[in-house]
Amino acid sequence: MARIKLGLVGLNFGLHILKKHLLEGPGQPYFQVAGVCSQDQQQTIEVAGFAGVRAYSDIDEMLADTDVRAIGLFSGPVGRAELIRQAIRAGKDVITTKPFELDPDAALDVLEEARQLKRIVHLNSPTPLLSEDLRQIIEWHQAFDLGRPVGCRAEVWANYRERADGSWYDDPMRCPVAPVFRLGIYVINDLVRLFGPASKVQVLQSRIFTGRPTPDNAQLTVLFANGAIATVFASFCVGDGDPYRNSLTLNYERGSIYRDPGPLADRQRPGWCELALVTKANAQQRVERTRVASFTGEYQWKVFFAAITGAPLPEQTAPEHVVHGLKIIQAMHRAERSGTTETV
Repeated sequence: MARIKLGLVGLNFGLHILKKHLLEGPGQPYFQVAGVCSQDQQQTIEVAGFAGVRAYSDIDEMLADTDVRAIGLFSGPVGRAELIRQAIRAGKDVITTKPFELDPDAALDVLEEARQLKRIVHLNSPTPLLSEDLRQIIEWHQAFDLGRPVGCRAEVWANYRERADGSWYDDPMRCPVAPVFRLGIYVINDLVRLFGPASKVQVLQSRIFTGRPTPDNAQLTVLFANGAIATVFASFCVGDGDPYRNSLTLNYERGSIYRDPGPLADRQRPGWCELALVTKANAQQRVERTRVASFTGEYQWKVFFAAITGAPLPEQTAPEHVVHGLKIIQAMHRAERSGTTETV
């Protein structure tokens, strides 16, 4: 199997992707890094030397290289749609990261253009194909006739003590309600897949430990169009030894589903999570448990490779699913500034 040559754009978070996903890790069997570029030319030269790849002066030079078939775009989210548009018009396929964009209209426009041009645009949340945990939740919902969704409590946290560095993380206009925008976006995209579009949002936030001007502790409440209510607690402040918490309690009219990464000591490897279903039928309570290995938010490198090479795939995430999550973020941004409930 010949690997696809990929150019990497954006080297702050992109450096992590390079080291952990492409030089080794899940993307390495499918993609060969052809070169790197960023706005910091010195950084570009240093990273290119470390990786033994070409240093491009800018994205235009990379897009002009006919050997580069795909782009890994890991710059900040604001204005990302325009960079994707440049890439797909240059005949490149794109893999990028969450949050996809701050502007849902720009996001929808570029995703529709990619579909028309028959170019591939994938990201890690929402994933192009359903992750195993979401697939199991949907299967249980249908198989056990759980009925209408009623509510959700979601928790996502990490233990960061960040300092201001002048990046987009410091700018409340580019990074609204920072813990939710940076961490809670995974849960928001999951809930859109499970509950559908939202109608209203509320926000509470605080700064506890962070040295950034943006918050490090926040809660988002979402009212969905079907009447379900969800709370998303996202924080960089919790230091309980869990490197990355991402749990859900989902309530339906005839049962509940719990997603939990599981106790630290019981995890076989990163990515595993535990699912439990509790429901009642004929006066008997039923409990189902399973452990799945494919967790929401993973970069589906094998799927990206298959899509580029024309392999048959199940139905992939529609642009509308991506945009529904971004509309929640847009309303959250307004709620942060207004201090009131905002319509999605």
